[in-house]
Amino acid sequence: MNFPRIVIAGISSSSGKTTISSGITAALTKRGHKVAAYKCGPDYIDPGYLTLAADNPCHNLDSWMLGKDAMTEVFFHGLKNREIALVEGVMGLYDGYSGERPGGSTAEIARLLSAPVILLLNISHMAESAAAIVLGYKNLDPRINIAGVILNQAGSLRHYEICRKAIEKYTSTPVVGYLLRNKELAIPERHLGLKTTSEGGELASFIQNLAAHIESTIDIDRILNIARNAPPLPERPCPYLFPETPARPVTRIAIARDEAFSFYYQANLDMLSDWGAELCYFSPVHDTCLPENIGGIYIGGGFPEIMAAELSANQAMKTALTKAAEDGMPIYAECGGLMYLSEAIEDFDNNKYLMLGLLPGVSVMQKKLHRLGYTRAAVQNDNILSGKGTELRGHIFHWSKLPSPKTKPAYTLLEPAEYAGQNEGFIIGNSTNVLASYLHLHFGTNPDLAKNFIRVSKGFYAI
Repeated sequence: MNFPRIVIAGISSSSGKTTISSGITAALTKRGHKVAAYKCGPDYIDPGYLTLAADNPCHNLDSWMLGKDAMTEVFFHGLKNREIALVEGVMGLYDGYSGERPGGSTAEIARLLSAPVILLLNISHMAESAAAIVLGYKNLDPRINIAGVILNQAGSLRHYEICRKAIEKYTSTPVVGYLLRNKELAIPERHLGLKTTSEGGELASFIQNLAAHIESTIDIDRILNIARNAPPLPERPCPYLFPETPARPVTRIAIARDEAFSFYYQANLDMLSDWGAELCYFSPVHDTCLPENIGGIYIGGGFPEIMAAELSANQAMKTALTKAAEDGMPIYAECGGLMYLSEAIEDFDNNKYLMLGLLPGVSVMQKKLHRLGYTRAAVQNDNILSGKGTELRGHIFHWSKLPSPKTKPAYTLLEPAEYAGQNEGFIIGNSTNVLASYLHLHFGTNPDLAKNFIRVSKGFYAI
């Protein structure tokens, strides 16, 4: 199967991947192309920008969490009704799980998808030396097809031309465009990285302005040509994560989505929907009641600490959620959702805001990142998503700390080594119907996660 596709990779983090990937995606969309957008790795924020730019949900591709076949299935799933795929890389091109175990790198994903790579290089502090960097990236792994280069943060047109000529002379790789230094093109950041698109503002106009800049200095037609000359796709895996025909809805699951909670893998939502859950959405910040006739609730991660005052003040929603938990409704809460279920959130300025109180203890924001990285875990006790003994892969990234309450633990951490043997996650409620954890799970690691959540939700309310 032939399908145009391209990977936008950087030589490091903070090289401008999201800015340029979003701008190219928006430029292609503006021209009428239906773009399937993807983000390598476990990040939640960058996909929001790609979703906005493509006007279509972005999927995460993570070869460490999912493995080759499941990751490839997610890729094919995202191609439905699209005509070109753009994949934004993670960190530097060759950066993966570790030096000895390079799984999860942009290079590995590009290789698994047989996709050509456009290498993005920040040239703000170099000139001809840019050629040496590109040459090194090309020679490190000849299996990776670096088909073009984009130069970011050029000081002037003359600066760009010096770098372009050196790269094309010494590497025989075409430079397909550049961006000049421009603070107006910088995406706003906060403690977890870029601001989320769920926080609103003028992001739609920002994306369109970005697309206009991209089109003026980057050769979109040349990028299209590179994408169209990609080799045939690898064989499509047998359906495993998604049924060939979506199941008829058997229950309704309410998804918390607003400025406070927006961290969801699109595949998680699609798997729930395709395996039999009708999804509906609500806002813990703005709504005063839950959607009617629901069998379960999913509260993802996000920035509850930024909206802590508003969440605390919405007593009607807190009461509705507490009652749902007491009634035995299945509730799954990840990271920010876990914080919302705790007694209170203490923000960076030591202000304390009362939350649901379903989970004993106060979630305290730390001055530095508390924990970050890929994680393997074994299920220690049966819960609404998984059975005892199941092994899971996920990702942890949080600034808050919650003193371990005396509740039934959900998981035992297996990896990384420094956390091996530690408990993670909490099972609460009289009928153990509430699961809260800092561990972000991609349901593609095990489709039973989605199926089990649907099963227990149907047990509470069936359509």
